[in-house]
Amino acid sequence: MKSVSYSLMLCLAGLCALSACESGGKKFKVKGDFVSADGKTLYFEKRDLAGIQMLDSAKLKEKGSFSFSASAPENPEFYQLRIDDQAAVFVVDSTETLQVKADADQFIQSFIVEESPVNDQIRQVNEQQHVVAQKIRELDAAHRGKEIDDLAYLNGVESTLATYKSFASKLILGNPSSAAAYYALFQKVDNYLIFDPYSRQDFSMFGAVGTSWNQFYPETPRTKHLYNFTMAALKSRRKQEQQEALLQNLPIQESNSLPDIELPDVRNEKIARSSLKGKVVVLDFTVYKSEFSPEHNLALNKIYAAQKSKGLEIYQISFDSDEHFWKNAALNVPWIAVRDPQTVYSSLLGLYNLRNLPTAFVLNRNGDVVARVEDFSKLQAELNKVL
Repeated sequence: MKSVSYSLMLCLAGLCALSACESGGKKFKVKGDFVSADGKTLYFEKRDLAGIQMLDSAKLKEKGSFSFSASAPENPEFYQLRIDDQAAVFVVDSTETLQVKADADQFIQSFIVEESPVNDQIRQVNEQQHVVAQKIRELDAAHRGKEIDDLAYLNGVESTLATYKSFASKLILGNPSSAAAYYALFQKVDNYLIFDPYSRQDFSMFGAVGTSWNQFYPETPRTKHLYNFTMAALKSRRKQEQQEALLQNLPIQESNSLPDIELPDVRNEKIARSSLKGKVVVLDFTVYKSEFSPEHNLALNKIYAAQKSKGLEIYQISFDSDEHFWKNAALNVPWIAVRDPQTVYSSLLGLYNLRNLPTAFVLNRNGDVVARVEDFSKLQAELNKVL
């Protein structure tokens, strides 16, 4: 009887040890004091690939003191502390103890992880992303309120995104294996990634972080997700290799057809670019309500008048938001003038990589693109090659 009891005790001890091993393991801790937080509930959450995962919560008292712990992640992982709808993000990459502080009334702005360089960088990323989102909202409001014109809006958005990308690129390339690099790469504005994996210019950032994470954190869920995400974008880009090469000002000699366009003219009759096959076409992207437009259209008119008899046609796409202004101006041009009703929010801007307006493409008689033109003093020379 004694031996049976002893064996049972050993068995129970083994089960307890196994249970402790499975539920315990290495831990990290996050603790701190939040001012102005008396009576508020603080939530401790993990920002998993599948979504937000609740880990713990605590109702704060007058001093706002708290302490949470969780299993240490196998690679840098993102967590957040949340009060109401304000969530402050931080990263954990070891079995460390993080000391944080904040003012609950200005939670996100005041949130600091003490003596943590990587979390300092994440805070800087958050600040820059907030600036980008705010500026784009302001530009959008000003544009819709007709305080700025279409070109000013487009230039403002481009400049704002470029500023963030310049900051983030330095951070990413400085240490692509860091959690801050990963975090900066996936920042969004209006649910759209600031760095576009389908863009030639931005793709290198995804490649740099993906390669580094694969080296330092192989086989982890975030590394696999980043790899699959990046490879999917790369495959898509390879399918469009010829088009992408053209959009970077590299003339291609054959089979460079771009997607067709069918837009309404001033009489609201839709005209397809593909209907012009057999003609040499200048596919011109512009904004009529701009300082450059009168001079630009005069230059086009001079070329059109001289070359129309040789089979030249101009298919001019306007991004004007002021439809009435465009119609009045477009009635006077002798070529095909259409307007994209999506105006400066058109997908064509990204599809054709329109960095500046006006920009044109020269299409041969088979509908293949043979040149991209941003310097219109060179337009006639490009047309001479195909007329």
